[in-house]
Amino acid sequence: MPDKKRFVVACGGTGGHVFPGLAVANALRERGHEVTVWLSGRDIEQSTLGSWDGPVFATGARQLSLRNSVAMLKSFFRCLKELKANRPDALLAMGSYSSLPPVMAAKFRRVPVMLHEANAVPGKAVDFLARFADFVAISFKETSKCLTGRETVFTGLPVRKTLCGQVPFDNLPKGAFVLLVTGGSQGAHRVNELVSKALCLLKKHGTHPFYVIHQCGKNDVEWLEKLYQENGVPGQVSAFIPEMGRAYASADFVVSRAGASTCFELCLLGKPALLIPLPQAVRNHQHLNATALVTAGAADEGSQNEMTEWALMRYLDHKIADPEKVREMSQKMLELAVPDAAERVAQALEKLAGRSNKS
Repeated sequence: MPDKKRFVVACGGTGGHVFPGLAVANALRERGHEVTVWLSGRDIEQSTLGSWDGPVFATGARQLSLRNSVAMLKSFFRCLKELKANRPDALLAMGSYSSLPPVMAAKFRRVPVMLHEANAVPGKAVDFLARFADFVAISFKETSKCLTGRETVFTGLPVRKTLCGQVPFDNLPKGAFVLLVTGGSQGAHRVNELVSKALCLLKKHGTHPFYVIHQCGKNDVEWLEKLYQENGVPGQVSAFIPEMGRAYASADFVVSRAGASTCFELCLLGKPALLIPLPQAVRNHQHLNATALVTAGAADEGSQNEMTEWALMRYLDHKIADPEKVREMSQKMLELAVPDAAERVAQALEKLAGRSNKS
């Protein structure tokens, strides 16, 4: 066990940054270290803290804009003050606008900095901050090509371990092929429209029994429930699924966006998928995330702007009719999994702190 150290994990912003950061924070604490989680302080972050009962510091960071420039400057000085008071051995930043004040303050205070990039292509924050970091931990091996001249270490993306070992939902119809549809916790309206129409066609023209678990976001619940009921589509519709581990355990196949957290959850649980990337995602990162899984044979990719409901219906019908292919994709997903990603990040951070102490 390494010597006890003091670490900061800056992971504010969205759940896609907070959840992996908390996984690392817990791994560090399990290894005997003191850890403080830094968030931006936005209300939306509070719902993500269920797995963390340690100290939390609000930096006050805000989305980058001219209007928020004063708030970001105040955040920088707030971070400087906190670093001076607690003197951590190293700081981990998980990307997004919320990483900017912590990383810049850490550099000013000569605190070693490690960045983590979740996606296949670096976001704007990591791309800019990489020059101030000692190295960048990456989730996809391909990402190193985008960070030429920067030291990188492959760790994978930490995901919620609570997803593992769950049991399927009760009362699933016996023998039915179970589809999990999700656009993330907020839903994805275009995915909801496309998939629901395809499933209505599948119910009418398909030859195999199926059941859908559809997480659609709060705005689409009412019309989606009505559509499925009118067309006899068997399943359950939820704005948000709190027991996501059970939803994954129930599913034979997943239709989803291609955010980094979703991709690595699919890998960890061995769930084959059709990925429909968000077209306007920054730097087209969801398409590049999907490409990594498609290249490995673990997933397929569809374009929400080009795919029709008839094409999707035929695609799903073929998947239901070919369980061997689905099992093969599942195995390919498992081969991509990095179940110890949080521990890998923690170990890299320990080495960084040790390197700093020796210099």
